[in-house]
Order: sequence, then structure tokens, then C-alpha cells
Amino acid sequence: MNPYSDLERLGSGMTSPRTRDRMVQRLQEQGIRSLQVLEAMRSLPRHLFVDEALAHRAYEDSSLPISQGQTISQPYVVARMSEVVLSAARHERVLEVGTGCGYQTALLAELFQQVYSLERIRPLQDKARERLLRLGYHNCQLRHADGLQGWPEQAPFDAILCAAAPLGVPQLLLDQLAVDGCLVLPVARAHEQELVALYRRAEGVEEVRLGKVHFVPMRAGLRSN
Repeated sequence: MNPYSDLERLGSGMTSPRTRDRMVQRLQEQGIRSLQVLEAMRSLPRHLFVDEALAHRAYEDSSLPISQGQTISQPYVVARMSEVVLSAARHERVLEVGTGCGYQTALLAELFQQVYSLERIRPLQDKARERLLRLGYHNCQLRHADGLQGWPEQAPFDAILCAAAPLGVPQLLLDQLAVDGCLVLPVARAHEQELVALYRRAEGVEEVRLGKVHFVPMRAGLRSN
């Protein structure tokens, strides 16, 4: 599997470093403060995670379709969720629920020592694995699995990030969170979704509400095609 060339990574025109710089400036204006997150997003070639026909829109602040009825989240949401999981006490092991195209996975690989990522739709996982390897990310373990079950064999995790919205907080995921860890996820309640951060303390769980969002719903079960 050949790595991406320097030219492919660098991009040109609407995928150029200058376009990425404008995205980062916009994220700062929207309130993203973590320099670690901002620099990781500046260096990460988002245009390689979307279809070629949409590459010119990769650095817009909008979600984009990938395949299988799924989306890549808008840069602000990706940055915000990444910034939140960095509030965990340790940055060694992170679980991602919903690999999708692998963009968030790659960003987490820049921020944590080891990334464990679950995807229920095998074609998405296969493409994400190829992209990550071609970009040189070797600290990611991907698994075709039901995200609602988590990855108990690898628990506990310092942080857990969910890229789809369940109905309520899955207890199995919360149980796999380490003490002083952070779980961030969009939670579907009534007719809306809200981004929530849950911090597991020795004395209990602390919840922080972060605002309204819109994600694809989290579904149980596996898809092989």
C-alpha cells in the first residue's frame, strides 16, 4: 500500500495550506483554544478523507457526505469534541465510536498515544484503514463492531468520543471510562440532539452540556456491505 505523495498531502487551490490556515483562523474565531488541536487540524489533509469530487469543499465549515449514508462532521464540531476529550486527565488511550472516513481517528492519533476505533459498517472501516496507513498512522487499532458495546477487552479508556447520537448515554460505554476520564458524545433527547461531556470521578459522574448538534443516529448491529 503506497503512502500518499507529498503533493497529495499538500494539496493545491481550495485544498492548499493557505486554505487550511483560513480554516484554523475561523476555528479560533469560533472559540477553539487548544493549540494542539488547531495545529493538528492545520497539518491534517482533510481533503484526502472525502471523495475527490468534494475535495474543494473539504475545508469549509460544513459536514459532507462520505458514503453509506454517513457524513464527515464539520471542522468546528471535530475540533470542539477533540478539545473536550483532551480535558481528560491522561492522553494515553482513547476509544472512538464511529470511525467513518477516518478523519477524526487521524486527529485523535495526533493527540493520544493509542487510538481504538469501532465502526459497524465494514466498507467504511476498510477505506479508513487504508487512508490511515497511507498517511503513516500506526497507533490506531480498528475493529468492525457494534459501537454501543464499546471495546471491553481494551478498557478502561482515558477518553471516549462518539461520532453518532445514541438515545441517552450508553451505560456500557460509561463503564469502560477510566476514573478522571472524559466521554463526549451527542445525545438524542426528544426531538433534538445535545453534545454532552461526562467526566467519571471517584465520587460519581459529572455532566457538562455543550450545546445543540446534529449527528447521524447511533445504530446497533453490524453491516458487512
